[in-house]
Amino acid sequence: MGIEGVNSRIADIQSRIIALQTQKAAPTTTPGRQTTAAGGAGGNDFASYLSQAVGQTTGSGRTYQLNAKGIPTELTAYGNGKIPANALQQVGDTRHKLWAPAAEKLTQMIADARKDGVKIGITDSYRPYAEQVDLAKRKGLYSQGGLAAKPGTSEHGWGMATDLDMDSKALAWVRQNADKYGFYNTAARESWHWGFKPEKVPGLVTS
Repeated sequence: MGIEGVNSRIADIQSRIIALQTQKAAPTTTPGRQTTAAGGAGGNDFASYLSQAVGQTTGSGRTYQLNAKGIPTELTAYGNGKIPANALQQVGDTRHKLWAPAAEKLTQMIADARKDGVKIGITDSYRPYAEQVDLAKRKGLYSQGGLAAKPGTSEHGWGMATDLDMDSKALAWVRQNADKYGFYNTAARESWHWGFKPEKVPGLVTS
């Protein structure tokens, strides 16, 4: 993870710590007992706050809810192509960003491929709405024989798709292994386009 990704993660953790502190600071009263904060003895256990905040952010022990179309509800709250920077994560040491779980899995996939002597590059990742509009103008819509999704509907706009730069050896490796990381070729006419399916990753989605 690059410096930008680390800073984004730290900012997210800090915001969650503040939210947890606020939540735990609310006093509760039990008849016959001393009034304490909701979190336990005094509610000032910073280590507990940090543990919860990090757990909610790093994916370890955290699960996500999906809507009927398989999109994480935390992303639908923002809108396609309108995902804020702090909801995205850098892929390895590249300039590309995806929804955090997707970025983590893609980083892992690229690293594992490298161990097998396979090089996988990235040409595109999260795509803001304005870029979707521009691409549709330049390459045409799928429905009209082009290569672009209707703006506001693209998997790229959710930070859940990547376009990979691969030679024939890399493409064969990805086709054989991508599902282990939650990635699937979701555009029949584009061998380079791989969408992330969180429901396919064990323990990532709430039932």
